[in-house]
Amino acid sequence: MSTEPPETTEDTEPGTPGASTRGEVPEAVGEGASPAVGDGDGSAGAPASEGQEGDGGAATESSAAQPSEADAELAAQRVERERIARRKAERQEPVESGAKLSGKAADLLAAVRAVESGAKPVAAVFSEPEPPRRPTPEPVHRPQPAAAEAPTGPAPETIESVRRTLADGGAPEALAPQVAATLGEGAADRLRADPWQLLRVGGVRTEQADGFARALLGAECGPDDERRGRAVTVWLLEQAAAAGHTALEMPALTAALTQRGVPDADAAVQNTLAEGEALVFQDALDEPGAPARGDDEAEEDEERPVRVLVGLERYALAEESLADGLARLINSAPKQDGSAEEWERAAAAAGSAAELIRAAAAHGLVLHTGGQASLAEPAALLHAARALGLRAWAATQSPLARGRFAALLSGSGRPGDPAPTGSAPGVATMAGLLSGTEGPGRDTDGAFALDLLVLLDAPQLDVETAALLTESLPDGARLVLAGDPAVLWSAGPGRVFADLLAARICPQIASRRPDPGPLGELVSGIGIGELNQVEAPGKEVVIVPVRDAGEAVHRTVQLVADSVPRAIGIPAEETQVITPGHGGAAGTRALNAALKERLNPGPGRFGGFDPGDRVAYSPAPGRTVPGQVVKADAEGLHLSCAGEAVVVPKERVEQSVRHGWALTAHQAAGARWAAVVVVLPGDAAQTLNRPWIYTAFGRADRHLSVVHGVEQALPRAVAEVTAKPRTTRLPVLLGTQQQTQN
Repeated sequence: MSTEPPETTEDTEPGTPGASTRGEVPEAVGEGASPAVGDGDGSAGAPASEGQEGDGGAATESSAAQPSEADAELAAQRVERERIARRKAERQEPVESGAKLSGKAADLLAAVRAVESGAKPVAAVFSEPEPPRRPTPEPVHRPQPAAAEAPTGPAPETIESVRRTLADGGAPEALAPQVAATLGEGAADRLRADPWQLLRVGGVRTEQADGFARALLGAECGPDDERRGRAVTVWLLEQAAAAGHTALEMPALTAALTQRGVPDADAAVQNTLAEGEALVFQDALDEPGAPARGDDEAEEDEERPVRVLVGLERYALAEESLADGLARLINSAPKQDGSAEEWERAAAAAGSAAELIRAAAAHGLVLHTGGQASLAEPAALLHAARALGLRAWAATQSPLARGRFAALLSGSGRPGDPAPTGSAPGVATMAGLLSGTEGPGRDTDGAFALDLLVLLDAPQLDVETAALLTESLPDGARLVLAGDPAVLWSAGPGRVFADLLAARICPQIASRRPDPGPLGELVSGIGIGELNQVEAPGKEVVIVPVRDAGEAVHRTVQLVADSVPRAIGIPAEETQVITPGHGGAAGTRALNAALKERLNPGPGRFGGFDPGDRVAYSPAPGRTVPGQVVKADAEGLHLSCAGEAVVVPKERVEQSVRHGWALTAHQAAGARWAAVVVVLPGDAAQTLNRPWIYTAFGRADRHLSVVHGVEQALPRAVAEVTAKPRTTRLPVLLGTQQQTQN
């Protein structure tokens, strides 16, 4: 079955799951292959805006006629965050927790109480006044492209003064616009008064800020400087948020501070709390197997263990608001548009979706788990709800997923069919729903004008977006969160779907519809920790062993440009490359450069891009939309993203657009392609884990090629390396809500 390759390649070790029988021939993809493979992810979650390719803008600067989707989304999120902040501020009664604390924990609590009482100033995170709430009109879809309006930047004199300050401290002057935008008016004076404020700029490391401070402060600079301790504390919390944590346990935070040369880590944390730059929480813990507590006197005599956490205010407010919103959904009676008998008849006629329909009929919050084939069940629920007169909508995390589900909902496609382009009736993206550019609009109270919302790809829901979503749902609405719990968690902080599944506070419906074919069998096995060999008579799964990163890039280009189109019949434009990270010899940058040279060579006259280039557009941090370059002119870089026209102004191209033939698994999550080539270079072996492999392999509909250079690290990662834990407060907050309701 297999032909000998023209070049000698290393075989994978035989006798183990995922072993290849012989070196695969990239030039003839279907000729012999062992259909089981794997790959890992090191920096899979890096945002699309990091390390941009290209060397400038796309075109000359122009004024835009209307706000972009990104600006509308950010504005909507800012309004909702301000409302959340006001609601928290209206609570007059202090939280009765931590009464039994002593030592450092008691000191930290006292510091927070001092902030709350006004003895110490609190940083005003949400300082802009809230605009008057208006009902969002029904979105009007215009044929012209959405021009991305460039935000007003810092004044030129502010940038120039910052540039001089950076030069005096030996920092790159190119950082001036970013520093001025981050620190605002008076940025230069703030930097001279506290050079470690430079850490607030994305990408700056502690050693770089220390060098800048030494150059500006001279002999006054020292590791025990209180300003340094506060800045490094906030920086560590920001880094933790980028890794998915909404807070850090106190021992972990103080250990990290000590590692970065802060002499008195406890004092640094307390100073940060006193200045209102972070918050501390004491969450009571019940020991496993502990007996039930008796009367109040017995409880007073018993010291309850607590977990002391420190986090940034924005994520603390988001988690508390999310817990409140979920409790409201769970405890309020769902709107009844239809009798119990009508719901039961709809369930009886829905086949495998019957259990989901019955749960949604009686509960305000329902969780639904399953793979790609299970999408037929939320579609059946939406059909049943609409037949009963409910205003029912679905929301997805990406435009590609929106198109696929819209086709399934309309009956013109199946879960694995290619996605149509453009918007679809009854289906919106989450970003479009929150910003008001898609969806049913909002009522006079500012809530979504709907009765049922089905959110797909729920594992990608971060805590801030989830809080905005629940705050926007009207009383009596039903929310169904649906997704595959085995995929990667959100790029932003939190693990909302996993926390809800673990809390068991609402009905959980597990689909029994397995994903079909060899790909479904392979991915299902990975989900339970088994990397199985599967029969692939239609060349659904192919392994291409490689020896090094250079060969991995070479084989990947051959697969996309020649082998997959010729042997499988899937054109290059329907094939997506997925690799662990942006950097490295086989990262997205290297792969995209090689793929562009082969598939769409050109001079890159428009900020490194040419018409026809595939791109990954990031309209907001943490979101990636695949697209294609159409042209560039005086308005900016014109893209086509899932059938929608987008114009990116020159000054925003470098931060928000990169080439997109190759993506990371986090960028690809929530979307699927006809063919996928997963690249596993040898240097990714130590970073592989089961969720990354499951997500990357699961993006393929018809064909999966694995450029395999990690040998036995692949089956080992599938069997042993699960998701890295994230520290969140949502489980405790949900438990508190349950106790309050009981």
